[in-house]
Amino acid sequence: MVAGRGGSVAVELRDFSWQRMIEAVQAVRERALRATAALERAGIPYAVAGGNAVAAWVSRVDRAAVRNTQDVDILVRRADFDAIKAALEAVGFVHATVMDVTCFIDGPGGSPRDAVHLLFAGEKVRESYPLPTADVTEREQADDYHIVSLEPLVRMKLNAFRDKDRTHLRDLISLGLIDASWLPRCIPEHAARLQQLLDDPDG
Repeated sequence: MVAGRGGSVAVELRDFSWQRMIEAVQAVRERALRATAALERAGIPYAVAGGNAVAAWVSRVDRAAVRNTQDVDILVRRADFDAIKAALEAVGFVHATVMDVTCFIDGPGGSPRDAVHLLFAGEKVRESYPLPTADVTEREQADDYHIVSLEPLVRMKLNAFRDKDRTHLRDLISLGLIDASWLPRCIPEHAARLQQLLDDPDG
């Protein structure tokens, strides 16, 4: 038991466990595969985005550099939502809206941490973002599912530019997947953000 500070709730610690760590990674993969397989069967266009898409691109260069992520972000078209809902609910997911994000929790007793999050193609995730998300046609075929192509993935990461997005972009920079040659193809705001990371690769 680790006591909280400032009146916060204490945290109960379990034993260290490689198995628990492995199961956490496997659970994310299983969730992604189940969701994308359901979309494939229903003929719904989609592309895996977010941290799992970054991991897929990173693994093509150096698997040791892959960063695990709990998020399963899937890019879809809003016009397909009814079909998406039917497809995902048929394989055990439950539709929910958490913090204004449309998601599908893994089962009735599932947690928002164990969910598939939808990103809607051609729409801004937040009004403050410079650009909308990519379209589902901007994708690559992987072994298991469709992945957002590198350029729109980088664009989406520069768009959000949160701590984890900057970390993902630094991973791509460190492996040479993106570099200064990308600057001319960026809008000015994105170019400034990319230049910031190129100038300070270690954060």
